Amino acid sequence: MPAAGGPAPVQLYSPTPSVARFPDTVRQRPRMSPKPIVVVTRRLPPAVEAALCEHFDARLNESDAPFDADRLRAAFAQADAILPTIGDPIDATVLEGTMRARILANFGVGTDHIDLHAARRLGIAVSNTPGVLTDCTADLTIALMLALMRRLGEAAHELKAGAWTGWRPVHMLGARVTGRTLGIIGFGRIGQAVARRACHGFAMRVLFHTPHPPPPDRCAGLGAEPCPDLHELLERSDIVSLHAPATPATHHMINRDRLARMQSHAFLINTARGDLVDERALIEALRNGRLAGAGLDVFENEPDVRPELLALPTVFALPHIGSATLETRTAMGMRAVANLRAFFAGEPLPDRVI
Repeated sequence: MPAAGGPAPVQLYSPTPSVARFPDTVRQRPRMSPKPIVVVTRRLPPAVEAALCEHFDARLNESDAPFDADRLRAAFAQADAILPTIGDPIDATVLEGTMRARILANFGVGTDHIDLHAARRLGIAVSNTPGVLTDCTADLTIALMLALMRRLGEAAHELKAGAWTGWRPVHMLGARVTGRTLGIIGFGRIGQAVARRACHGFAMRVLFHTPHPPPPDRCAGLGAEPCPDLHELLERSDIVSLHAPATPATHHMINRDRLARMQSHAFLINTARGDLVDERALIEALRNGRLAGAGLDVFENEPDVRPELLALPTVFALPHIGSATLETRTAMGMRAVANLRAFFAGEPLPDRVI
């Protein structure tokens, strides 16, 4: 029994790999186990959960309910390792209460939800899952451009609502994607994959702004032109796509001033992190016609989304599904498993962050 006022016990379960459908009741193995105990904060693809159960004493989240701070602290006290996701805010107060867990094998590339300074100070290793979600996120970026500029959401809604009255020349006029100028902010794996699709698939002129440009020969192969001045990129682009990491330096990098520098016919795409954009300023720009539209897969205060943003007809929004394919999410999970196996074998982490 927990002490009065103390955190509720963490409800975890440990199915065998042969279990295809997990029961509704919680099943827990005894604390003493020959395998490292790994707490998994959310449901993962079946193949990943099976691999975790094969190699570890895996405590899986049967309900798929998010962990609150108390549940996270209790998990750190019970487990040798935690496999969290971007939806788990792991700050210093969570980390400092740990008595056992020594590694966070993060499911995802971004680690802005983890206090890395506290983890480093406490000697807790952190890994991530880079590379394997590049193509699917790039695909979705292009899909957002097409959906937004060709007004696919509005058109589908009209058809399903039974409001379509037939073909006519000026019905649902959108903007052509092919041949436009695309400005990419952040030119890592995903930004480069978007450039490749835009240049070779849609004959776009591609500009990019990044603190660490790739070699010139790679830029040439991607049909991409460096643009060291961010304001120049914003002023020249018909579409601006964000692929920068979330850091204190990039917080609200797209603000009122920078939105004002974009062309009034331009579109903003964000499949990176929500806090790159000042959403209040974005709403104002869209309402006032200073921006043609926004395609968003991420939001400033996920999972809470501003209703006034979703109400705008010039916004096409998705619930953070950039990497949401079975193949990619399985590959991400297997990268996390590989990092855990390396850690407990005393080997270098394949994807060490700290």
